[in-house]
Formats: sequence, C-alpha cells, structure tokens
Amino acid sequence: MKLLYGTAYYEEYMPVEHLEKDMQMMEKAGLNMIRIAESTWSTEEPEGGRFDFSHVTRVLDAAARHGIGVVIGTPTYAIPAWMAAKYPDVLAVTSKGRGLYGARQIMDITDPDYLFHAERVIRKLMEAVSGYRNVIGFQIDNETKYYDTAGPRVQEKFVAYLKEKFHGSCEEMNKAYGLAYWSNSIAEWKDFPDVRGTVNASLAAEFDRFRRGLVEHFLSWQADIVNEYRRPDQFLTQNFDYEWRGYSFGLQPAVDHRKAARCLTLAGCDIYHPSEEQLTGAEISFCGDAARSLKDGKNYLVLETEAQGNFGWTPYPGQLRLQAYSHLASGACGVEYWHWHSIHNSAETYWKGILSHDLEENRIYREIGGIAKEWAKIGDSLTGLRKQNSIAILVSNDALTGLRYFPSSMESRAAGTCEYNDILRKLYDTLYRLNEECDLLWPDAEDFSAYKLVIVPALYACSDALLLKLQEYVKQGGSLLVTYRSAFADENLKVHSDRQPHILHTFMGLSYQEFVPATGESAAEGFTELLIPEGGKVLLGYDNPAWKGYAAAVENVYGEGRTFYLGCMLREEPLTSFLSEVLQRAGIGLPPDRFPVIVKCGRTSDGRRICFYFNYSGQTQHAKCRMASYDLLTGEEYAKDSELRLEPWGVAVTADGLRS
Repeated sequence: MKLLYGTAYYEEYMPVEHLEKDMQMMEKAGLNMIRIAESTWSTEEPEGGRFDFSHVTRVLDAAARHGIGVVIGTPTYAIPAWMAAKYPDVLAVTSKGRGLYGARQIMDITDPDYLFHAERVIRKLMEAVSGYRNVIGFQIDNETKYYDTAGPRVQEKFVAYLKEKFHGSCEEMNKAYGLAYWSNSIAEWKDFPDVRGTVNASLAAEFDRFRRGLVEHFLSWQADIVNEYRRPDQFLTQNFDYEWRGYSFGLQPAVDHRKAARCLTLAGCDIYHPSEEQLTGAEISFCGDAARSLKDGKNYLVLETEAQGNFGWTPYPGQLRLQAYSHLASGACGVEYWHWHSIHNSAETYWKGILSHDLEENRIYREIGGIAKEWAKIGDSLTGLRKQNSIAILVSNDALTGLRYFPSSMESRAAGTCEYNDILRKLYDTLYRLNEECDLLWPDAEDFSAYKLVIVPALYACSDALLLKLQEYVKQGGSLLVTYRSAFADENLKVHSDRQPHILHTFMGLSYQEFVPATGESAAEGFTELLIPEGGKVLLGYDNPAWKGYAAAVENVYGEGRTFYLGCMLREEPLTSFLSEVLQRAGIGLPPDRFPVIVKCGRTSDGRRICFYFNYSGQTQHAKCRMASYDLLTGEEYAKDSELRLEPWGVAVTADGLRS
C-alpha cells in the first residue's frame, strides 16, 4: 500500500462551482486521496425515500479523471431535519433530557427508525459507488460515541444486559454493586429505576460500559452492511477520536477503541493538537501510538488532522512537514487534512482548511505540495513501518471511568476532566521527552512478555485475573511500574476489603492504609499514598515531617523480575529522574537526545531500519545519529553516533546502510 496523502472534501459546501478547479489543484499538489460523503445525509437523501447521489458521483468522476483515490464515508452521524421532524424519538434522551435538532451526533444509535433509515441510505450509497475503481476504502460513521443516550429504550436494553450478566438474580447484582447503601437494593427487575438518577458509581460505571458496547455493536452492524458491497482491495476504517480538551488529549471515555476496532480492516483516527510555539508533537505521538496498538502494531490511517485549523493553530513555516512525518514515524500509512477549503458558513467557518476562504493557492497549499512531492519520491521506502518497542503502557477504559466517579480532588470533579488521562499523559509525555518509544496495551492482551517494562497508570478498577497476569509477567522476568490509585476496586468499582493495593501488595513489597493530599511537598502533587515498605526497597520518601516514616516509591524483586510502585504523582523534573532510574533498572538504555529533539525508529516491510529525527523548536538543534545511514531526502551519509543538524522545526529521515 502506497503512502496516502489527501484531504476531506465537501463539494456540497462550496459557495461557487469549483469542482474541476479543485481537482486540478489537488493533482498539481500531488494529493492522492480524498474522503467524501460522511457529512451530508440531507444532500444524499433530501426527503425520506428520495435519494440524490449526484454530488457524490460528480466528485468520484472528477477524482478519477485526475488519478485521485476516494474514501467513502457513510453519512450516519448527522441526521437530516426531515427525520427529526417525522421521528422525534430518534433524538437521544440524555441526562439533560431530549436534545433539540441542529447539532450533529444527537441521535439514539439504538433507535429502530434511525437504524432503518441509516441502513437504507448506506445501501443506496454503496450501490451508487460500487462501480468506481477509484474508491479505495470506506469509513463507517464519524467519530462515533454513544452521545449520552439514556432514554427508555436504552434503559430497557441495559436491564436486559444486567439480567444476563447476573443470571437473572437481583440479589447478585445488589451484592456486586453494593446497592444496599442508601436503600438502593432492587428486589424485582420491574422496580429497576431510571439509571440517570443513581448515586451508586458501580451501577453508573456499568451503564457507561454498556453504552460503550452499544458503539461497538453499532459500528459492527455498519461494517457488516458495507462488507456486503466492499471489494477485497478496499479497506474499512473508522476515524476514532480522543478525549477533547480543545485538542486531542487522552483515551476516549465514550468508546473502547480496542473492542470497537475489531470490525475494521484498518484502524483510523483524528488527531488535532496545538501549533505554533505550543507544538510539541506529544499529541501526534500519543494518539498515533494508541491507534497503532488497536490492531496489534499494524499501520493506521490519520483521517483528520489540521491544515490551518482553529484560532492559534496556523502552522509556522515548516511545521506542516514536521507534523506529517511525525505521523509516519508513529506508524501511519497516510495523512488526510480536515479539510480542503475553509467553509463559508455555519459552525466551522473559522476551522480553516488547506485553502482559505478565497479558494486560491496559498502558503499552506504550497507546503503540502512540497510534502507530497517528497512522499512520491521516498514513499516506497517508508511503507509498512513496524515498531518493536521495549516499553508498553497498559490502558483501561474501566479505570478511566472509575476515576471519573472517584477523582482524587474536588478540583478534578468540578472541572469534569478525565483525571486518568492526566496521569496517563504525564507518564507518556515524560517518556516522549526522553525519546523512549512505547506501545499501548489493553487488558485483553494475551501476553506481556514482549516488553522489558510494562507501566500501569492508575489502574483503579480491574479484575483479579489482570492483576494475576501482571504478577506472572514479573515472575517470569518482566519489570513492572504501577502508580498510585491502582488495584483499589474490582471491575464493578467495588472497593476491595483486603490490604491495599489488592493482590499487588503480595509481590510488590509494600502496602498502605492512608492517603492524603500532597500539601507542601516539593516534588509530589495531588493524591498521595502513604506507603509502608514490606520487604521492598524505598526509592523515594516524603518531605513533610508528618509522613517521614512512609515511602513515596518502592522497588521490589519478585521471581525473575522487578517491580516499582509510585505512590504519588511527581512534578516534571523529579518524575523525569524517577522514570530514568526505572528504565535503567529495567535494562533499558537512555537515548542520548532529549526534547526538543525527538527520534523515532522502525522497520519497513522489507526489513530496513528507518529513523526519523525531529526538531520541535524554532532553534537549530543537533541529534546523534542512531546508525550508519543516509538521509532519504538529501542523500547525505552519516556514520553511527555522528552529529546530524536539524533546522528550526526541521526533519531528517534516514535509512540504515550507506547509499554508496
């Protein structure tokens, strides 16, 4: 598969006739793909049962004339007005009541009327495009989530789900969730209350897990429909997005990406991030590593990322190129910008595309053309890039959900942020700045043994089976780093009644009974567990005189392996020092370069080692060459450990061996 490089394209949004001109400009720039159709259900079906795919086929015909491949998106994430008017129950009932029509993603994805019309428009669209050889793949829906749907139908399905889970026994459910508290016990299923009012976090978290399952089912349902029409050479993808904090940040709370990706042939994602002086590459790296890990290390497709983007995101000269290669370095097989032209009206008017509102060539267009030209030259050398990392971070949607209901501070609760993602990103970003690459692992991973070090951030809620799997990993020679707020509750968010941390205390050489805010500490911040060493070696203690007898971090030897437990979050500098020590004790060497120089390596499908060198700063930097190699872009040769110059916001891509 060649490297894909393109843009989302909405001919329907154009204020003037511009299709042929757009295709000419794309071909001139060297773009080889576009994504269409996913946002325009009302254009494709202006009235119920009356279909018009002329905009779709016009673009397909024009793209074919200019040698451009097309990804077709199913248009199901933004319902037309006629549907909301005729079937008001399609609009999701949420914790805030029934939504009003206007925004996208406001429907109940379980509603039978919605599903009937969604299937019909998908099939009609597939029939309309089935004869086009330049359709290279399909995207099902768009950034799918459960949209807080919680109406009567969803709640009925939830009760049926609970009946099956607990074998029809209300008593089993009461015990698992602790519903005796505040008289919440349920004697008969007919008395099950509206779950939106529950104060029981276990029940609320189960409802969230159930609704994540609705997304998995919905995408699988769409995939089955599309697969009836899809050719073997066409891929099937979905553009998963991440927790949003004005940009892509951490795990998505409303979808279990790992499970939802099972129905896809190619993982896809949307990655947005700060730019200009705030550009660090960390979001590109984290979200890319997350996407790559969905299909066990296989390549993924960036279906949306910014060209100009929102206010404050206009890239400095050179940053677009830096960003594009950063995606490839994490394992992307292509990059697509959202979107081609800046929209002239409605909600995303100032979310600028490749072209500005004048629709003319500009600096962004020319820079993208330069990237496309380079990729046409060296793209064959970069396809099929695979990573072989020594470090993995274990991530968990159940733990994320648990910490949403039981955050470490009132500030986190008031802000409504995913505290789990804060902990995850602090650890990940520290590794990133140390130039330590890593994979993401999900709890369903069968084997951890491929990694020298597994890092487990805030695994608040999990099964005993997962903890025992971690114990066996250490026993067999692995190194394990676990942070505070781990193994506190079972998978139902019920707190364990034995010594904390549950099971971990049996092989990590510590326990604790108390936790406090980290007030007055110079190195720690936030939640603090007062660790009691029980055979383990104290690595860090607390400055506060009241807690002098307790440990902040403990190391232990167990079986053939080694464990590290961190009882608090450290500030940036001490966290960097601590992780550096853990890496060395785990037998992982520290690379010579540090941020703003970022180095990422992998092997192509033909076994060649490729290294990417990035300068995430506006000043010239130098990197140490990882191997005897030559620059794929300039042909310049480098000896191992020689100095490689990186211009401001610059990139170098080297292949092993010498060109001569």
